[in-house]
Amino acid sequence: MTNRRNFIKQSGVLAAGLMMNFSCKPRTASQIGIQLYTLRDQVGNDPGAVFSKVAAAGYGKVETYGYENARFFGKTAKEFGGLLKNNNLTSPSGHYGMDKFLFDNGNGDDVKELIDVANTLGQEYIVIPHLEEQRRTTIAQYQRIVGKMNEAGTLCKAGGVQLGYHNHDFEFMPLEGSSGYTVLLKESDPSLVKLEMDIYWVVRAGQDPLDLMTKHPGRFTQWHVKDMSKTNRDENTEIGNGTIDFKKIFASTQLSGLQHFYLEQESNYKPDAYGSIAASAQYISQNLV
Repeated sequence: MTNRRNFIKQSGVLAAGLMMNFSCKPRTASQIGIQLYTLRDQVGNDPGAVFSKVAAAGYGKVETYGYENARFFGKTAKEFGGLLKNNNLTSPSGHYGMDKFLFDNGNGDDVKELIDVANTLGQEYIVIPHLEEQRRTTIAQYQRIVGKMNEAGTLCKAGGVQLGYHNHDFEFMPLEGSSGYTVLLKESDPSLVKLEMDIYWVVRAGQDPLDLMTKHPGRFTQWHVKDMSKTNRDENTEIGNGTIDFKKIFASTQLSGLQHFYLEQESNYKPDAYGSIAASAQYISQNLV
């Protein structure tokens, strides 16, 4: 078992490696990513047309979602990847469910299928996007889930990809004198399970993203960049129009271990979805990267 001193030492080495990795990358508009859930009302109708508009708005990367029945919105992984390539887009990461393995004592076939899909798209990360409420009512449930995540992370590593976990706010809620996120940070193997910080949900939960980065350097290798409306904290807004100080947060990319970030907006688009993502890309490129 790794003791606390060795864990801190290993985490420091990991953070240093990640800081070097990110700092060596050109910080240009091509580094700006978008989580496709932002355009969930559009992407299912014509993914290629959506990708064309995403690229025109200033994005170079997309994070996928919506893989069901061996298809992305009716397209095979190869077809979907071809549409991305045709629009000069890459996809470093995708949100995928692996419920059979995590909850139903599956043999790992669902995880291996996702690894194949990720490799087809050239993705580095397979990210668990959400936990249904009935799966997370006790600390014991979180402990079991995190144990299975470590196992899934081992399968992913063997397949050439990295497992990740994306937070909402519920993981930070007090639970039996602890919290789900405390269990995740304490019991997940940092080499097998990376963390995708959804900055909006961290703030919504009353937490400080920079405090988390300081206490756990190098663990947050991906971000969701999502702003909070000034008039209604339940709603999003375009980056730079809300209450979250992204300039301060982006000054800590090396501390975080950041490799990729993705705009995500789920509500309150102005004047419309495409206008919103264009405005956010412009603000990010001019002020944050």
